[in-house]
Amino acid sequence: MIKFTKMHGLGNDYVYIDCVEKNLYVKNISSLAQFVSNRHFGIGSDGLILICKSNIADFKMRMFNSDGTEAEMCGNGIRCVGKFVYDKGLTNKTEITIETLAGVKSLQLNIENEKVETVTVDMGEPVFLAEKIPVLSNMQLIQGLELKTKDRTFLADCVSMGNPHAIIQVNDLENFEIEKYGPILENDEHFPNKINVEFIQIINPQKIKVRVWERGSGETFACGTGACSVAVSCILRKLTERKVNVELLGGILKIEWNQKNNHVYMTGPATTIYEGEFEYDNN
Repeated sequence: MIKFTKMHGLGNDYVYIDCVEKNLYVKNISSLAQFVSNRHFGIGSDGLILICKSNIADFKMRMFNSDGTEAEMCGNGIRCVGKFVYDKGLTNKTEITIETLAGVKSLQLNIENEKVETVTVDMGEPVFLAEKIPVLSNMQLIQGLELKTKDRTFLADCVSMGNPHAIIQVNDLENFEIEKYGPILENDEHFPNKINVEFIQIINPQKIKVRVWERGSGETFACGTGACSVAVSCILRKLTERKVNVELLGGILKIEWNQKNNHVYMTGPATTIYEGEFEYDNN
């Protein structure tokens, strides 16, 4: 039997497995991620996150999308990792570091009634160079990249916050056909590693509304790295202030792009849903 905790950050839900105190003996983690993520035959989630020991940070997280692909980072997921390790007594520190495939991230755990309620994550510096996002383009700074579908052309700004994002402004976000265009743009030829797509509508200089098409998962309620990428893109274009609320389907993330150190800070909630255990055929 494998013990798990289901958690979410603004509705972006994952199955979390503690690999710090007990090793996970599974031959194929990708298949496990697909199994637990299935909302009809599994637990149901946007993916799987393993919380592990680290040689360079307090803890390490490995994050897998619902299709089994391993991703570099997850902003909502890392907030829940912070809550997990504190609430479970794996640490008593309120400032911790987490190793990810996108580097080591620093977290400030905000405590209420001896439990983590919100987490502020230092997401590091945004990446704009095409080859590092990566994007196949002659442009170095990817602004206004033309992405063509059969019936429509989109203009995208691209940013990496540890994983790649394309930000596209639309006029009517609520009625936008995300299920139609999301998978086409995710797999566009410009993106060798595929891409997460954020469709946005700017409400005012302090607020942006966003819908997220997450590579390997489809539309999700929230995406932390996506919210940061959206804020950076809008700030760069001088459409918003440097502190902005990003409203996703699951709620609001507070994003700040600090002018002094160029780091992006994300603050938002982390919530435990329930705990349990399941059987898994390891063959």
